[in-house]
Amino acid sequence: MNFQKVTLSAGVWFVGVPIGTARDITLRALDVLASADVLAAEDTRSLRRLMDIHGVPLEGRRIVALHDHSSSGVPATLLEAVRDGKSVAYASEAGMPLIADPGFGLARDAVSAGLAVTAAPGPSAVLTALVLAGLPTDAFFFAGFLPAAAAARRTALENLSTVPGTLAFYESPKRLSAMLADAASVLGEAREAAVCRELTKKFEEVRRGTLGALATDYADAKVKGEIVVLVDRSRSGPVSTLGLEADLKAALQKMSMRDAVDMVSQAHDQPRRQVYQMALALSKE
Repeated sequence: MNFQKVTLSAGVWFVGVPIGTARDITLRALDVLASADVLAAEDTRSLRRLMDIHGVPLEGRRIVALHDHSSSGVPATLLEAVRDGKSVAYASEAGMPLIADPGFGLARDAVSAGLAVTAAPGPSAVLTALVLAGLPTDAFFFAGFLPAAAAARRTALENLSTVPGTLAFYESPKRLSAMLADAASVLGEAREAAVCRELTKKFEEVRRGTLGALATDYADAKVKGEIVVLVDRSRSGPVSTLGLEADLKAALQKMSMRDAVDMVSQAHDQPRRQVYQMALALSKE
């Protein structure tokens, strides 16, 4: 037995579950699933199967379905259980709840009601992909799923083109080819990227290259599984001195000069010495 029954405080417990390999679940997550008064899940069958694999008994509890198509009464019922002093554990089908997965409404309503919200953290596809892609991780922007319509997708990419960090997307296998083609066109064929597929699973694959090369590779490819696409920040074009100075001023108000210089130089991909000289000049004003 890899879990133990514990006493959980009343509140909503968001439980991270594996993105693929079942053994990636944490021992604390198993404790919470074994001990919660009420269980809720995006996919009840998926959670039941995971609990069966790890020998966590339901012990008379039923699993409440809570997903994007659930009625508004489901979150209200779960929060009423918390008000009655019960612990409610919620799990997405895979990964961390709320990260491009259901659960935000439950979290928002619980916080608004002044109820306790906590988490038993676990795997996340976007973080796993960042580790494996070989692209900068000092700053990144998670954009979730891009729009399915081509025009809206290209507009979204244009709005993200100057983000000073690695871009991270989830994508459907059916739309991967079109997404990469649009990304190469809008963001530039020379930008480095990575396609991470079926992470932690038997057929895990990470393919790295420029957006242009990846768009060609996947143009006619038939792919399956869960996909994360990462795109490096833009390395071209002049840096706006005004933008750099504005970001540095804002950072200096919240942190030490050293930390502010480190963060801004990395975010703008500028030499640290140059940013440090600017910070010294600002401090004398």
